[in-house]
Amino acid sequence: QVQLVESGGGLVQAGGSLRLSCAPSRSIFATIPMGWYRQAPNKGRELVATITGPGTTNYADSVKGRFTISRDKNTAYLQMNSLRPEDTAVYYCYVQMVVNGPNIWGQGTQVTVSS
Repeated sequence: QVQLVESGGGLVQAGGSLRLSCAPSRSIFATIPMGWYRQAPNKGRELVATITGPGTTNYADSVKGRFTISRDKNTAYLQMNSLRPEDTAVYYCYVQMVVNGPNIWGQGTQVTVSS
């Protein structure tokens, strides 16, 4: 069973930037979907961004133009620019090892954006 290790969260002022990383415990195929969800206090989990292969990405409308997901070998990255207080949430990395199968989740990392 692959495991995911996340890093890169923290506290930043509005307008600032952070980069999240998500590293699988073993090699995975480059076309396997990876990405991030986020969950703010008292809200449901929201899909933020996914990557399924080189150049194949998808973003929530709320982050388009500000966030960029990328992948280098096995590790996925989420570059977050122009952060807003409403981006404050716990960000969970995921990977979907089997088509239509369950997601495998990272431990989550807190992102806090102050106004």
